[in-house]
Amino acid sequence: MRFWQHTATWQDFTWPDFAALSGRVAGSEQSWRRKFWRKLKREAASLPLAEQLLTAHYCAFDRNTPLYVKGVLVGAIVYFVVPDRFIPKYVSLIGLADDAAVLAAAFKAVSSHIRPEHREAAKRALARLRAG
Repeated sequence: MRFWQHTATWQDFTWPDFAALSGRVAGSEQSWRRKFWRKLKREAASLPLAEQLLTAHYCAFDRNTPLYVKGVLVGAIVYFVVPDRFIPKYVSLIGLADDAAVLAAAFKAVSSHIRPEHREAAKRALARLRAG
């Protein structure tokens, strides 16, 4: 009988039953967590703007990047991350279009500070995420 079909009360279970059940749950919890995060990372890596966002991240957190450039790029990243915005993500095409527009404007404003090593670091990170 499955546990959801079982009509017994908590008093019907013994301590060894609880110990066995908690051992099974604890043992599988780590496995489920790994699977969850692996899947989530792969899905995030498939976002259309993933490489640009990672490039912005690596440029924004580079010690040699000027403060105003960091502000522009972090602002674009925050715009992408914050869920309460003018156009919700569930309106998929429009929701990603405004993200792309904000990110493109940020890149255009600070393009001279986005170096090849930022793009390469983003590509490597994206490859790791996709590999899961």
